[in-house]
Amino acid sequence: MNNTELEHAYEQAYRSGKSVWNHMVSKGESGYLRDLDGIIQTGDIASEFSLGLVEIPIDKIVGTYTHSRSISFAHNFMPLMPLKSEFASKWMHLYNHHIEAGITDPIKVYEYLNHFFVIEGNKRVSVLKFVKGTSINGYVIRLIPKRDEEDKINNIYYEFMNFYKQTNINSVWFTEEGRFPELLTYIKRYKSKHQDDDPYKSFMSNLYRPFRQSYLENGGDKLEITTGDAFLTFLKIYGMPEEIHTEHDKNNIKKTVDELKVFEQESVNVKTDVLDAPKKKSVFTSITDLVVPKKILKIAFVYAKTSENSGWAYAHELGRLHIDNIFKNQIVTTKIENVPENESAYNKLKALAMDHYDIIFTTSPTFVAPALKAAMEFPQIKFFNCAATHSYKSLTLYFGRIHEPRYLLGMIAGAMTQTNIIGYVAPYPISEVVSSINAFTLGARAVNPYVKVKAMWTYRWDNPEGGKCIAEKLTSEGADIISNEDLPMAGDISKEYGVYKMQSAANEKMHYAMALWNWGVFYEKVIQNILSGTWKSIHEDSGNTQFPMNFWLGMNTGIVDIVYSNRNINSSMKYLIEGVKKSIIRNEFNIFEGPIYDQNKSLRVPSGVTLDYEDIIHMDWLVDGVEGDLPNIKELKPTDPFSYMKGIIGKQES
Repeated sequence: MNNTELEHAYEQAYRSGKSVWNHMVSKGESGYLRDLDGIIQTGDIASEFSLGLVEIPIDKIVGTYTHSRSISFAHNFMPLMPLKSEFASKWMHLYNHHIEAGITDPIKVYEYLNHFFVIEGNKRVSVLKFVKGTSINGYVIRLIPKRDEEDKINNIYYEFMNFYKQTNINSVWFTEEGRFPELLTYIKRYKSKHQDDDPYKSFMSNLYRPFRQSYLENGGDKLEITTGDAFLTFLKIYGMPEEIHTEHDKNNIKKTVDELKVFEQESVNVKTDVLDAPKKKSVFTSITDLVVPKKILKIAFVYAKTSENSGWAYAHELGRLHIDNIFKNQIVTTKIENVPENESAYNKLKALAMDHYDIIFTTSPTFVAPALKAAMEFPQIKFFNCAATHSYKSLTLYFGRIHEPRYLLGMIAGAMTQTNIIGYVAPYPISEVVSSINAFTLGARAVNPYVKVKAMWTYRWDNPEGGKCIAEKLTSEGADIISNEDLPMAGDISKEYGVYKMQSAANEKMHYAMALWNWGVFYEKVIQNILSGTWKSIHEDSGNTQFPMNFWLGMNTGIVDIVYSNRNINSSMKYLIEGVKKSIIRNEFNIFEGPIYDQNKSLRVPSGVTLDYEDIIHMDWLVDGVEGDLPNIKELKPTDPFSYMKGIIGKQES
């Protein structure tokens, strides 16, 4: 290249550097390149370890070693020295060498928390960043931080080191703990099918890098999550292909990006009040596009079990029968039972879609991932999933604030116990269950401050047999009142549900109360408004014209409620329960209003503060008064598909 061309290239790099420098300074931050000396404090490092010669992703090189070297570069590694300087001359020489022959000499770097800081070779990195290079070889010294299990980044990094030890992959990063082990399960599965010399490189070249390119092209760089986070979500929804290369794959990646955009705005997409129909005619996302006047709606209900062996399925089946009776010739419904609680459920949903069903209700939280996949593939069909997780663009979620009746059940249990020990049978350590335990305990201690609630886990969702065994164990440990499964099965006379007292004679039970799920209330409102064409646009309600809204409905709608025994509960207690119930319905009483302390006597909710939707659905702590630990979900076996679908733990794939 001639000198004019080289100077032009340097001027471009210089202007880019000055622009970024000015932008950073305008925000009150340093415009210079990050330096490791300014990041690491004395005593932060536990040890150093040489990784040898490693291929380093260029975008992972974020700084230099010392401050004295950093001032020659802007934050984006572009040069800040004037054109006539010796620095500029050396930079242009390197640039010319790269254009003619390529930069091949390895650099030397420190690696700290999966980022690289240059010891030797700053100008080489600057040139490669300018030409949008992808990687460079370098001799890497890893700086291992001291272990701090209270620090999230520290925990993720230690997971990364174990991941790197097995794969030598350093270009992936996550924002949450537990995701490196999850990705490793996919890579091991890929390795077992590809017996080439380096299946890890094949995995990256055939899957991760093509995904990353398409992901960034579709605006993934605008999201707060990492490419690794998005990649893992893609694998959970669509499974692991042999390679990503077709237009179909790219279209699925675009759909994934659209859904991930919703994750970052979920707090504004939740409807918590009643479902009354508006007076003004409107639309409900795409549903009125497929429903025409007098058309008979085809509606499918998907159950994980049967109404004969599952109280949860039985409650939804009552809801289906309710709308059959209400709308008669306007709709036709069907139920699909014993659908697998894993990714293979998608095949059942696809079959329903191909059979031209208008609305599909997947009634278990375990169906979130396959329902989302089906909803993204068949946008003309309206999919609903019964779960309280994220907001989705393609899939509408609905759930009940079951912690409200749980609070009332706690009040009854607290009043009825004689040992001041109440047993609580908990299914799986997810936020909906945690918030219910906490609400129950707060209710019990509101009437009896001496109560202790012993919580034990079945580690299964909708598991009556497991609940029975745990109840027996709790009784043996002194609990005279048990809180068990919410829902009875059809014809069940065992009363192994709700709140009851264990009687010594013949193992009999005195049943006090239980929570109710009235799904027919929700289904009736949905179908009524769809048929009439007057369903209020949830876009209008949320002020967001792009994303749908979840439904998280409480006792004020009748979707959740409580029923109690007139014979076993005295009139004073009934009066108190009805009074608190009315206060909850009128929003005059908030269950999670401070002050609330956790098990360690630490103040979690200050006086006058009330937990909101985000706080409750992500609750990961237990209130004062609960005896029992919250299990470390990362260490549990994946016995419950719900955990996999929610991204809680990795699923062992065969």
